[in-house]
Amino acid sequence: MRTITLVVILLLIGITATAQTTIKGTVLDDNNQPIPGANVKLQGSPVGTVTDFDGLFSLTVEQSPPFTIEVSSIGFETSSTVITSESTEVTITLKEGTELDEVVISASRTPERIFESPVSVERFGIKEIKNTPAPDFYDGLESLKGVDINTNSLTFKSINTRGFASFANTRFVQLVDGMDNTAPALNFVLGNLIGMNEIDVNSVELLPGASSALYGANAFNGILFMTSKSPFDHQGISAYAKGGITSQEAAGDNEYYDYGIRIAHAFSDKFAAKANFAYLRGTDWFATSTVNVLNPNTDRTDPNYDGLNVYGDEVSTNIRGVGEILVGRGLLPAGAENILPDANVSRTGYLESDLNDYPAESIKFDAALHYRPFANDLELIYVGKVGRGTTIYQGANRYSIRNFFLQQHKIEVKNNNFFIRGYITDESAGDSYDTRFTGININRAWKDDETWFGEYAGTFVQATLAGALPEQAHATARQVADTGRLLPGTPGFESAFRRVVRDPDLATGSRFQDATQLRHADVNYNFSHITSDFADIQVGGSFREYKLNSFGTIFTDFDGPIRYSEYGVYTQIQKKFADERAKVTASMRYDKSQLFDGNISPRLSIGYTLGEERNHNIRASVQTGFRNPTTQDLYIGLDVGRAILVGSAQDNLDRDVRTFSGTDISGSGQAILGSDSVDIVGRSAYENSFSATSVLQGNPVRSTASPVEPEKVTAFEVGYRGKVDRFIIDVSAYYNQYKDFISTQNVIIPFYGEVGDGTLSLLALQNDDFEVYQAYTNSDEDIRSLGVTAGINTRLPGDFELGVNYTFAEQDLDEDRDPDFRTEFNTPKHKVKATFGHSNLFKNFGFNASYRWSDDYFWEAAFGNGDVPSFSVIDAQINYKIPSLKTILKAGATNIGGDEYFTAFGTGFIGSQYYISLTINDL
Repeated sequence: MRTITLVVILLLIGITATAQTTIKGTVLDDNNQPIPGANVKLQGSPVGTVTDFDGLFSLTVEQSPPFTIEVSSIGFETSSTVITSESTEVTITLKEGTELDEVVISASRTPERIFESPVSVERFGIKEIKNTPAPDFYDGLESLKGVDINTNSLTFKSINTRGFASFANTRFVQLVDGMDNTAPALNFVLGNLIGMNEIDVNSVELLPGASSALYGANAFNGILFMTSKSPFDHQGISAYAKGGITSQEAAGDNEYYDYGIRIAHAFSDKFAAKANFAYLRGTDWFATSTVNVLNPNTDRTDPNYDGLNVYGDEVSTNIRGVGEILVGRGLLPAGAENILPDANVSRTGYLESDLNDYPAESIKFDAALHYRPFANDLELIYVGKVGRGTTIYQGANRYSIRNFFLQQHKIEVKNNNFFIRGYITDESAGDSYDTRFTGININRAWKDDETWFGEYAGTFVQATLAGALPEQAHATARQVADTGRLLPGTPGFESAFRRVVRDPDLATGSRFQDATQLRHADVNYNFSHITSDFADIQVGGSFREYKLNSFGTIFTDFDGPIRYSEYGVYTQIQKKFADERAKVTASMRYDKSQLFDGNISPRLSIGYTLGEERNHNIRASVQTGFRNPTTQDLYIGLDVGRAILVGSAQDNLDRDVRTFSGTDISGSGQAILGSDSVDIVGRSAYENSFSATSVLQGNPVRSTASPVEPEKVTAFEVGYRGKVDRFIIDVSAYYNQYKDFISTQNVIIPFYGEVGDGTLSLLALQNDDFEVYQAYTNSDEDIRSLGVTAGINTRLPGDFELGVNYTFAEQDLDEDRDPDFRTEFNTPKHKVKATFGHSNLFKNFGFNASYRWSDDYFWEAAFGNGDVPSFSVIDAQINYKIPSLKTILKAGATNIGGDEYFTAFGTGFIGSQYYISLTINDL
């Protein structure tokens, strides 16, 4: 009997221990409106769920009452409710908080209120994503203060903060669930072309300024964190569909559509999975500028015309030099060369629209497996992402990126205190090609340069002898030399176009090949659960390896892939004191590249909370950043027409060897050389070259370009965040000092002679026997930048929401001391942005509008330098919720009014975009 009694007692204990309680309920806001996506969890436990579209939830816990559940949602104050009954159905109302209550992770690698962040940080959450009038969340980031988005294409936007950026924004890092989605060979992020599905975004955080102390090399000007939704917390099937038109004067009206679906399910409290798919297609903004980049005051009648968005006309030569060669060969009578002008003439080019039909496409798929072996916070994650895109990239040239493919695979182990992750990034250039070399080599496929210039020179002489004026002689010469030229739309042109874009040899084709890989590993441990009585302490590190593999078309890897690696370790200590009003954060990181000496990056920040209600916070920080030279800075070897780009890694300087022959070298040069060809080694760009500016000014001097070294910045920042009555205020100011600033210099290498010899090298310049190279180097000049951002957000009577922010940015540089050096600051001095909206103007109906004004600024980059005029843009959207269908219907437009503008010299004008979207079950 005692045994039976003991068994019964043990069974009852087991039943009690495994008792389950299910709580059902609704989460509402102050206006009794449901809050979808609110987190509901058992206090002190990772067990939880989220509310559905109607604010409903069901939570099952293996615990008997009483216990406490916590309910939280971004923009609302967290609420705790004690559950006392096993069959409880509750209604929980969340009080609306402020954006100061939002939690961010990026600033310190640990969760903290944005109010107490030690440095400037911007957040773009689910609420902002749903309310943005932009066509997608990534475009919506442009409403954040201090943020620039340079639009290169409908599918390629480049984010920048605090200046110094082109489309190859190598000073800015973008992380998606901890993975750097930089294209390894290009060394910059292709926007959201192959990034994240909009309905899978949980939050976006942007950290402007230097962040190397925690995030290493290249987290120099800013870092963007995109975090996806967990399949444990956000389950079900969600989908969206968008459709509309893009409207541009040059391109007309074109259809645009974007579809996406997310499927997520937790099979148990241990295993969950999700998958996302998105597809976008449209027509890109046409680039149609025909301004003469060599002489903007002339038009296409200029014999040496070189149009900005015209390609093939970069091929140019001194026509008198051609006459001398023809006379020497007996093809023109003696003295005929004197009839020809001592000036350059260019071949006839093709419009960009002749070489690109402007498709814009993005296909993204990702899947993730999440496993919690003990049903607690320890989690094992596998993520696989693949994407293919078609877009336009503007670097040294304009590139048609066709079927670009990138894949990433990550394995991660984490809990609340640590993570270990490793991932690989692999890219393929697909069918991408260089539009400039497409135009050049279609011309050459029809008629080689020597023949074309010979016909031009001969015809010019004949026309002049017949009494034609110079302008008439030039027109006649071009007409004769162009006779039979391949015209766009003809079978001959299309056949030549197909051959050229499939040929990776830039002497005859324009395709670029690439299969570069990046391997990366991260680890971080937060000891705060052990050391919290003293301070919060973290340690971590990372390792990265590059494997460059462009088959010799971009890099000098013609004999096989080039590999190099870098690593870093860091620590951070964070301490609160003075009744937890003061917080000090100190960080330090050591990084070492295989190619350079090690670098130490410290950061120190102090924050203090003021006011009886603790609603004012002031902060100050000193932080450092550094960036290693990019793969292109180091190993590129690419002829882009106007210049030859040569990387300055020591083992690259002698790998780039180019032979110049035939019409590249004048008759005088051949006599001196005793040969009709010459080999130029990349090392000459740094050791035997003239400054390009000095040659243009008629006073040739030796170039100061030296092989590139890592770049460093010291950033000083002060700021204030707080609540004053109904207003949320965030103001910050920064001052940056740069050392060894990385950029490029154009240099001129003579085909013979040593720079400084006073004879042969100067004769080479006189005879046009030289080549322009672009060298990657550092500036010896002091470069500084400073700026201020200020934002005010408030809720007006009637629950209307208003936000206004202002950004000031300026660089301090004496350009006269180093005229060859380009910093590519590329940022307006003044920007103003505003948003106005209401999430529930009347039942189920909301709207939002945004306004952006940008000051004019000067854009400088390898492709071209020029003014970007001031512009103003208004975007707006209205939305209607259909609760019974768990659906949101939205209609919106960007650039209302259609006043076209551009954000970078050489890109297409940005027109208007009109769309309607339907989103189902977006939790």
